[in-house]
Amino acid sequence: MRLITWNVNSVRARLPRVLELLEQHAPDVVCVQETKVGADAFPHQALASVGYRAVERSEGRWNGVALLVPQDVEVEDVVTDLPGEPNPAEARWLEATVRGTRVASVYVPNGREPDHPMFAEKLRFLDAMHARTAELLAEGPTVVAGDLNVAPEDRDVWDPAAFVGATHVTPEERDRLAAILDLGVTDAFRAVEPDEVGFTWWDYRMNAFRRRMGMRIDLALVSPDLSVRSCEVDTTFRVANEAGDKPSDHAPLVVGLDR
Repeated sequence: MRLITWNVNSVRARLPRVLELLEQHAPDVVCVQETKVGADAFPHQALASVGYRAVERSEGRWNGVALLVPQDVEVEDVVTDLPGEPNPAEARWLEATVRGTRVASVYVPNGREPDHPMFAEKLRFLDAMHARTAELLAEGPTVVAGDLNVAPEDRDVWDPAAFVGATHVTPEERDRLAAILDLGVTDAFRAVEPDEVGFTWWDYRMNAFRRRMGMRIDLALVSPDLSVRSCEVDTTFRVANEAGDKPSDHAPLVVGLDR
């Protein structure tokens, strides 16, 4: 199975790049986050033009998650709620069974600042994600993938000193991510690249991408009954293409899996 996770930062704004991704990588499933579109405006017809379809959980202007699969692939037992999440209306979780594997696309809240009320909601969301991941692992092959908005270690940010007192790196966030990993899931990128940087997000400002000022916050967490054959960040999708289409601030994480 070839799985991709990508925070597109608006599926309509990034649609040409999404279609490029599908044509270039021919994935079995794409976990999409931050679609920023209402259900009635989701680009189903454009996806069909390249042989794909979507199941989606849309909020409208913000958030939103989806799974993209080839048109001939069955998507079974779709679930759009994460039990225990603080605000279900925000459309941050979508799971379904694809080719015998339970796949969840997740967009964890940013948290804003450690003293902001949204930070407590972020921690509650991660707790709910932990509980649901434990349930899924007990049921069979599972991948939970998406924008977790947590950098697992200091090496997963460009300059740890620049993040002191900021979200994404606090002990509270990292402890909750570590608890999820302790359930037995594998961080796909680290399984393949134990020493590489692997940033997946770069600010649009300060020429951050070219200066390598990024973070690794997009992860694929893989159950023990799946093995990670390959995993790479496709940074070509972080720069404008020949047509000049503006990229997302995230790059896709491309994962090869075996049963």
